[in-house]
Amino acid sequence: MDAMRQSPKLVTVFGGSGFLGRHVVRSLARRGYRIRVAVRRPNLGFFLQPLGVVGQIQLVQANLRYEDSIARALDRVDAVVNLVGILQETGRQTFAEVQARGAEAIAAAVPAGMPIVHVSALGADAESGSDYARSKAAAESAVMAVHPDAVVFRPSVIFGQGDSFFNRFASLARALPVLPLVGAETRFQPAFAGDVSEAVARAIDGAVPAGRVFELGGPEILTLRQLVEYVLKVTERSRPIVPLPFGIARLQARALEIADALTLGMLPDAIKLTRDQVTLLETDNVVSEAATKERRTFEGLDIRPTALEAIVPAYLTRFRKTGQFEVDRPA
Repeated sequence: MDAMRQSPKLVTVFGGSGFLGRHVVRSLARRGYRIRVAVRRPNLGFFLQPLGVVGQIQLVQANLRYEDSIARALDRVDAVVNLVGILQETGRQTFAEVQARGAEAIAAAVPAGMPIVHVSALGADAESGSDYARSKAAAESAVMAVHPDAVVFRPSVIFGQGDSFFNRFASLARALPVLPLVGAETRFQPAFAGDVSEAVARAIDGAVPAGRVFELGGPEILTLRQLVEYVLKVTERSRPIVPLPFGIARLQARALEIADALTLGMLPDAIKLTRDQVTLLETDNVVSEAATKERRTFEGLDIRPTALEAIVPAYLTRFRKTGQFEVDRPA
């Protein structure tokens, strides 16, 4: 409470109820900021309020398709964070609509000079064959065109309790006797959600150079096959990994897209696969040499990235055959 009295600044966090959002809200709350979480369905975000003291965290309704709702979310705020993003298109929720035009709408509504932090993704590329990657690049361009002093973060795949990466493969390993794997040799540099949120909070503090794009990756670069093997090790399961050629993977993805449409989106998230995701898996998802050289990384922010081994086992033990209570002990 004392920190909030000393730093009464109000920060609007668009998309603050998502996986990364809860970490960002927690990091800002610990610093004493007042936080306005702007989401489409505020009733689903009440779990955020215990992350701060009474009255510190508010939830407001905001739809990025409507300028007036964005304006209400930005009323009398001191800084803005945009975390809005989707991994798969559904109905009107397309990459172009949510990630590109949504970011453009927020940027247009934010007054000049107000601090704005935009979270993008490694692999954002206007020339990519992936709609997801192109929309991420378009969002960055839209924000920087209006706010050249904005801070942009591009994290690799983000891990932490409740993530959609390690939990997904653990679910598949529990359900399937064999793990077909697309992009088995594609490299990733997983970043801990707590580290990414700390970077965002430091940017709001004003401790991050403005007008720069930072690439955030963890301390380890591993292939997708190595990451899945790690999941199998932690969950104590033995499953053959069968690499799928990209051509076959696209056919499989198309079949799953049709099945998902016919079941009105009722396919389990763990088995969903789209052709756009297959395209993304053709490219490594690691911090570039340029970003490393220019210290546009965690290390340049004086953040020591957290290793997988320090976090992942704690939330994957539930996927073991005997659950989290049976652990190996020395004889």
